[in-house]
Amino acid sequence: MAGLGHPAAFGRATHAVVRALPESLGQHALRSAKGEEVDVARAERQHQLYVGVLGSKLGLQVVELPADESLPDCVFVEDVAVVCEETALITRPGAPSRRKEESRWDLSWRDKTQETCPNVDMMKEALEKLQLNIVEMKDENATLDGGDVLFTGREFFVGLSKRTNQRGAEILADTFKDYAVSTVPVADGLHLKSFCSMAGPNLIAIGSSESAQKALKIMQQMSDHRYDKLTVPDDIAANCIYLNIPNKGHVLLHRTPEEYPESAKVKKYPFWPLQLGRPPWGLFHNGVTNRSLLFLYTYQTIKKRKDNTI
Repeated sequence: MAGLGHPAAFGRATHAVVRALPESLGQHALRSAKGEEVDVARAERQHQLYVGVLGSKLGLQVVELPADESLPDCVFVEDVAVVCEETALITRPGAPSRRKEESRWDLSWRDKTQETCPNVDMMKEALEKLQLNIVEMKDENATLDGGDVLFTGREFFVGLSKRTNQRGAEILADTFKDYAVSTVPVADGLHLKSFCSMAGPNLIAIGSSESAQKALKIMQQMSDHRYDKLTVPDDIAANCIYLNIPNKGHVLLHRTPEEYPESAKVKKYPFWPLQLGRPPWGLFHNGVTNRSLLFLYTYQTIKKRKDNTI
């Protein structure tokens, strides 16, 4: 997840960090539905389509980290970092099985250049190469998944879930002091963004479930700003990616009508919808946002980093 301070710049991105899909995902990945089976070969094709949309179709520079078979959930990179402006917060995921993703491995770039980075955290190293200011969440009492962090361009909402606690939210607030941070209890689902996301500047897409509507009400009460809302019948269909890409315009990546026909009927987005292919995109009951970490990289980012280190 990424953001810029000025609302007019919301959704702008130049880079995407993704990670290859491990075969172990089929048997050992965390799931929201027990007994769910995953066709890994089909999932891999869908993942390559997703990465291709970001890189080839939208023109983002894609940094691809290699898969690790001992980390079945490593493809879901959104959870391990939060990026806003020139700062990246390396999180402490709530699921113990995911904390090993802070191990040391090689870094592989999608432009096929490679370099060995022993003793350097993979995600941290990838973001450091882009001159981002790195903050690490080291408090053992804190947990934070990026999937629980919703940045609106004006403020942060942090879902308090099975994966994210109050201490994690406090560290995020300490890291991004220029923005208000409000917490929202998450009763059902894995993450806050399991039922909501930003579908455009000032526009929150939200599911219709009781839990989703309750969370929306809390966000409305906590914020000094009034957001527009787009309510869809299916919670997971509310998870989408809004981007404002030079020469592409306003783009919205969302689930397909084949998967969620009722939600597709009400999704009258004011932007160019870019679907991510036919089923089985929804194999894991996960959203669109969790497979990438998107952010804007500019000359100002480098300059701010240098100014901060003088």
